[in-house]
Amino acid sequence: MMGWKYAAVLALAVAIAGCSSNSKKELPPAELTNFTEEVKLETEWSQSVGDGQGEAYNLLVPAVDGERIFAADVEGVVMAMDRLTGKVIWKDDLDLPVSGAVGAGYGLVLLGTLKGEVVALDADSGEEKWRARVTSEVLAPPATNGDVVVVQTQDDRLIALDAATGSQRWIYENTPAVLTLRGTGAPIVTNNLAVAGLSTGKVIALDVQRGLPVWEQRVAVPQGRSELDRVVDIDGGLLLSGSTLYVATYQGRVAGLDLESGRILWQREASSYVGVAQGFGNVYVSLASGTVEGVDERSSSALWSNDALARRQLSAPEVFSSYVAFGDFEGYLHLVSQVDGRFVGRERIDSDGLRARPLAVGDMLYVFGNSGKLVALKIR
Repeated sequence: MMGWKYAAVLALAVAIAGCSSNSKKELPPAELTNFTEEVKLETEWSQSVGDGQGEAYNLLVPAVDGERIFAADVEGVVMAMDRLTGKVIWKDDLDLPVSGAVGAGYGLVLLGTLKGEVVALDADSGEEKWRARVTSEVLAPPATNGDVVVVQTQDDRLIALDAATGSQRWIYENTPAVLTLRGTGAPIVTNNLAVAGLSTGKVIALDVQRGLPVWEQRVAVPQGRSELDRVVDIDGGLLLSGSTLYVATYQGRVAGLDLESGRILWQREASSYVGVAQGFGNVYVSLASGTVEGVDERSSSALWSNDALARRQLSAPEVFSSYVAFGDFEGYLHLVSQVDGRFVGRERIDSDGLRARPLAVGDMLYVFGNSGKLVALKIR
């Protein structure tokens, strides 16, 4: 439990600065600068989802499955909406401290709680199908392949539950780092593998049926004298595109791994606690400092770097059309060009801030504000 005890403090330190731990004087967030707007975003629809992220550092993200979008707030309000119109299909109030949300697929909507519970709802009706107890807090969405539901807990365990009943199939034990960020990435589940990033800077792939290790790869090596300097959490989640697995660590590296073998295809020094996006043969990463980089996968060199949003606590990026979209702590959604990183558009969505990764599906971009405002946007 030592890691959890320090976690909230460290999350605060990360959120405030993204600066090095030996910084003598705190610098303020960068002021927004003017630019020539090339892209205009227009709101297609907007809905309010309860209290949103709440007061703690939660990272609740919506999920799209088919023509529906699902979202949940910190108090257990769960909503299913038509993703094209925003029309509410069903709404539940579970009265639970939701901290891992939302996973969706194969007829299920999946949530995790601070009490160490996983809840599965019927995607069509919102009816609760099962509820299962796990070993500790669930701070990221559970994932499913239709046969099993895999959840990563705050204590770095991976647990597989039967998708139909919630009964435990297997559990894989990991020893978490002494000091960790408050959070975990969501696991990725395929027909054969369950893959997760750990607080120790490792990525592990397990046989999805038995929970036995298939491969393990260290992406970041802890360095420095203090425990704070040695934090190398993989908190931003993993991104799978084709057979390549993309991962970013705090105070470590961003890398591309071969899904089947775990072999590192390329890597580059980076520090991120929110994750990456991929498109046009490039990887886009929001660094802890507030800089956004476009990285060429073939050479692992930076194509461009935009540092105009330093210390603005950026969300994970998302590729949308020819652009990269991400939010900041004041609730601005920024669009930059995939080609050179220049600003092309900006829209203020939620004055409470944007912490969750934007979600692009087709020609629509979904943005979930900290206050619970869910907005669907299109480029005009």
